[in-house]
Amino acid sequence: MTTSFAIGDIRLERIDEMSGPAIDARYLLPGLPDDAIERNLEWLAPTFLEADTEKLVLSLHGWVVRTGRHTVLVEACGGNHKNRPEYPRVHELETPWLDRLRAAGVSPEEIDYVFCSHLHVDHIGWFTAMDSGAWTPTFPNAKYLIHRREYDNWNPETRTLPPLALQGSCWDDSVAPVVAAGQAVMVEDGHEIDDALTIEASFGHTLGHCSVRATSRNETGIFCGDIMHSPLEMAYPDVNTYACEDQDAARATRRKLLEEAAEFGHALMPAHFPDPYSICRVARDGDAFAVRRFEDG
Repeated sequence: MTTSFAIGDIRLERIDEMSGPAIDARYLLPGLPDDAIERNLEWLAPTFLEADTEKLVLSLHGWVVRTGRHTVLVEACGGNHKNRPEYPRVHELETPWLDRLRAAGVSPEEIDYVFCSHLHVDHIGWFTAMDSGAWTPTFPNAKYLIHRREYDNWNPETRTLPPLALQGSCWDDSVAPVVAAGQAVMVEDGHEIDDALTIEASFGHTLGHCSVRATSRNETGIFCGDIMHSPLEMAYPDVNTYACEDQDAARATRRKLLEEAAEFGHALMPAHFPDPYSICRVARDGDAFAVRRFEDG
């Protein structure tokens, strides 16, 4: 299983938490045509879909990104020991994710920045870890970059949409401790982590969802979070998940990303695509798109 990649001089290391059949495809993507799975089963199964249950195979993983100037963690997965009865997949986990981080040659103390595409429960779990009975920042020397719009979107004092049951207590145990420690930094569109990494708005899945564009030596890769959960959304780019907070913006954002990646050959790093497509490329397929292996690009 390959975990190390490069975008020009930028080094990427995938840190896996889990992967496997996770959710019924039609439940996650309620707008799928009736024959969508049958028509695409040959390429969907078994990499992207468990055929007999029609559950999508989804990964949880983070990326260590080394630019030469900074070491950045993109996406923070489910985390250990978090009480998540509303979201059983990440409930009371006990995984060796931190050991895998160290095996990649990075200690938590060496992370300079943490960035997640959005503040859903399965992206921020490793923001904190239990220490002496309290949730404390896992990465003690890092700045946690949070888009202001996304922070306001989930802050109980400013949220305008109804609560999302799947979020459970993640604000209290994963976000608030980072803010209290003075490590949270609110950013806006176009924020440059350094000259190789830029935060870009990709609103839709959540009201403040963002991506990170990595550029080096005329190569581009985009950490695109939950703009897509599965390559099935490449085949049906106008179909959203039930959880997309702004349905029209989600469609527009997805199609814009896929058009650009197909035209210019950009690498994409969606947050939940399983190996070996956690980094991938995009090909046109009529008015839709198809996933391709990174190495084939």
